Amino acid sequence: MSRSAAAAGTAWKQVREAAGVSFILFRIMIPVVIIVKVLGELGLVRYIAAGFQPLMNLVGLPGEMGLVWATAVITNMYGGIVIFASIAPGLHMTTAQITVIACMILVAHSMPVETTIARKSGVRIRFMIPFRIFSALLLAFLLNTAFSLGGFLQGEGRILWEAAPGNGGLGGWALSQLQNLVTIFLIVLGLIILMKVLDRLGATKLMNGMLGPVLTSMGIGRSAATVTIFGMVLGISYGGGLIIRDVRSGRLPDRDVFFSMSLMGLSHSIVEDTLLMMSLGGSIAGVLFARVLFTWVVIWTLVKVVNRISDESFCRLFFRCRSAPVPDPRRTPSP
Repeated sequence: MSRSAAAAGTAWKQVREAAGVSFILFRIMIPVVIIVKVLGELGLVRYIAAGFQPLMNLVGLPGEMGLVWATAVITNMYGGIVIFASIAPGLHMTTAQITVIACMILVAHSMPVETTIARKSGVRIRFMIPFRIFSALLLAFLLNTAFSLGGFLQGEGRILWEAAPGNGGLGGWALSQLQNLVTIFLIVLGLIILMKVLDRLGATKLMNGMLGPVLTSMGIGRSAATVTIFGMVLGISYGGGLIIRDVRSGRLPDRDVFFSMSLMGLSHSIVEDTLLMMSLGGSIAGVLFARVLFTWVVIWTLVKVVNRISDESFCRLFFRCRSAPVPDPRRTPSP
């Protein structure tokens, strides 16, 4: 076989693998996106948001921010940003307040899509939804308390990002969603190729060696280190898609999958999303450093608590375990 034919065969194999991972994601995302669009067209998002407003008083935010957060939770981060950019200028919020709502959006957004991805990996929705909502509120409460007691970031915030006006038409919406799906496929393809190249160059082993101890310090095994790192950098959709693939191949222990998805739930797309929230006027001290530190503490605590319970309780409460679980070398069989 010629080199060109071999290269073409390898390239086609990567395309098929990317198509397989993307198909897993698309089966989840397309129905959810349509349902969310219907809810938005019927005006039901605003009514759902009303339930969030009383919580805003607990974290030092105007009641209007309940609509912003609810929109981000139900739709996606960009939906929340559009609502924020339309109502925040008239509220004269401080940098501290903008940082608080930004962190809430970062921790809990796109819940219909992202929790469904987590469910496909095995994590139970009855854990993941309350976990991310409560974590967002807890981080917001801690930040608001620290900012208020210390007098930090109390000047009026400067909003740098302005939402572009939407098309509003169904055709424009459908076209934008199609473009999103194509973009996701291309990113997944590039990610798979990158992983193959890194593996060939030995960079994967080096990356695991450098960042593995950080994840291990939380309690996440090295077997899930690479996809967890990619998920933290690129997003839960991409990292989750790769984890679903590895779960189906039987390469990851159930607890590593659970801890990895929990970590990605709190901190993912740490470059892109952080820059987005800073463009709203949020402080990097909160949207990056405080969020990453908070994630480390929460996941470390979660690992300590969950590893104390039996496999039976773990499978009942947190994870839909496989009938033939992958053995976890860090755990000894229960007598």
